Order: sequence, then C-alpha cells, then structure tokens
Amino acid sequence: MTRHASRYRRGTDPALWWRPVRRQPHPPPARPRTVTPETMPQPRISAARSTAPPPIAPHYRADDQPPRPHRRRSLRGLGIAAAAVLIGAGVGFSSSIPSWDGVGAAWTSFLPWTLVLLVLLGAAAVIRQAWWGISAVLVATMVWSGVFVPQLIPSSAAAGTPDLMVATQNIGAANTDPVAAARALAASGAGIIAVQEIVGSDGTATSVLDAQYDNHALVSTVGLWSYWPMDTPQPLELGLSWARALRVVVHHPEDDIAVYAVHLPSVRPGDTAARDDAVAELAALVAADPAARVLVLGDLNTATTDPVLDTLTAQVTDSRETVKGGFGLPGRPIFRSPAPTTCWAGA
Repeated sequence: MTRHASRYRRGTDPALWWRPVRRQPHPPPARPRTVTPETMPQPRISAARSTAPPPIAPHYRADDQPPRPHRRRSLRGLGIAAAAVLIGAGVGFSSSIPSWDGVGAAWTSFLPWTLVLLVLLGAAAVIRQAWWGISAVLVATMVWSGVFVPQLIPSSAAAGTPDLMVATQNIGAANTDPVAAARALAASGAGIIAVQEIVGSDGTATSVLDAQYDNHALVSTVGLWSYWPMDTPQPLELGLSWARALRVVVHHPEDDIAVYAVHLPSVRPGDTAARDDAVAELAALVAADPAARVLVLGDLNTATTDPVLDTLTAQVTDSRETVKGGFGLPGRPIFRSPAPTTCWAGA
C-alpha cells in the first residue's frame, strides 16, 4: 500500500477501500461578545415563589387566550328596577293600601315626595348603565305623573273670583315665629282662618288676627277668625279627654256655613286608635249636621287620600279637587255645598 493509503477508509468491503473520506470543515472562530446590562442573562425566578402569570406572547394573547370572566350587564340594575317597581305600585294603588297601624297613612302622606326617590334611582341607573333600572324608573315616573300631574294643573275655576277663600295653619308645629305666621295669614285675604296649637305665649300672634278680623272664636288651642258674624262656638272632644276642635255657624252673605275647626290626633306607627276614633266621630257629626253648607278645616295630621278618611271625604269635597294647582297639605279644607262652589284654600 502506498503512502497515501491513510487518506482512504479501510473496511471489510474491498470496494470501499479506495473511497475518499469526506472531512468536516472546521467551524469559524466565535465572535467576541460584549457584555452589557441589556445582554446580561436575567436571574431565574423560582416557580414556587412567583405569583405572577407567565408572559404570554402577543400572538397567543390575541388568538388563543380565553376571555376573562366579567360581570353580565344584563343583570345590572335589578335592585334599582325592583325599588322603582315598588314605588310605582305604591303610588298607583295608594287608595287600596290599608292603614297598617299608621305605616300606610304615613306612606299616603309621603306620596308626592316619591318623585325625589325616582330621580335618585334614575341617576343611579344612568351612572351604572343599568338598562333594566332605567326602564323601571321611566315606568314608575309615568305612573307618578298620571296620578299627580293633573293636580298641578290649575282648573278653569281658579281663573275667576272664588266664592269663598279660607286658610288654616298650625302655628305651633316647630314654628319659631308664630307672629310672622299670623301676619302671613292676615295678609292672605282669606275670609275665614283657622289656627291650631295656640298656646299662652302666642298672644301677640292672636292679637295680629284680632286686629284684622272682627269676629273670632277660641276653644282650647284651636281658634277661628272670620270677616262675618258667627254664633257661639261648640267645643268638640272627638274622642279625646279635652276639646281640641270646635263647631260654629258663620253667617256668610250667601248662606250660613257650619264650620268645623279641628286638630286631629297625630298618626304614629302602632298608635292610630285615637286618630281613627276622632275621624269616625267627626264623620258622624258632619253626616248629621243640618246645615246645607259645611266646611271642615284644620290640621288633619294625614292626607285626604288616607283610607281612614273615606267616611269623611265621601260626604265633603277636597278643595284641591276643584281648584287644583298644587298638592296641598294635610290641613287643606274640605267642604260640602248644595250648589257649585269654588273654595280657595291656603295652608
């Protein structure tokens, strides 16, 4: 064998003895690498200590990452919607709500102010984008409008001259200036004025009314002032142990008027027996009164929509039903007249 035999691979097959061996080329030398803070390897964080999720490639985030769970918007506002539905039902069916030991009576007196609750609920529904809540608030507002908006529109009778103008006010109910209240009553131009909760310190207030009206009657803490002559007042206890109401006949130029100036007992949750007895007795007196014209005014301590007053309001007419133009207060007068009469009231 020649000296070049080492260049060839030898094996058991003689046919392969003279096949040249293909040598692998030597790799190029590695380039020097500069170490910088950007190229330095980051320290490995143990998986047991790490609480953060592993990094996700952008293409995986966009295509394969499952959606994160979120709150369903369709369920938003169910609480607001339920509250609005309850308010709307309470307004629409207020005449069917029983007393419930004073709770129902308090609700009927609060009915006009439920609009404030609906406005607050509507604002909360809009902020939360709660479409169920917005829809329910709109429906409840429509119910409120159907009940109270007709009362806010003045009737055609209010444009003319009233047949009788009366006023009533409780000057002692958290009133820090009874004299100013008496001056406002005297300046109202009312022909008949009833005042409740007159105490000994209110002498100046009554003197203001005495200077304006020639005729007056006073029984306990209830007083009545009139431009027209009146008979001797008849004290009324209305189920109480002392008189807190009166009946007197006012000789009006058109016809005599039997006037009841009353201050009914207060209504408190769980304590309505005294008020209910007083209303029943007052309704019986009005029903048996022989006068053709009857006027009841004073502090009724409840709204005329209170079902307990049905026995009384069935015989007389609420002054707001003829004049309208406002909600009125629990002290607005109610009257009975055989002929159409326009009664303007202030309270």
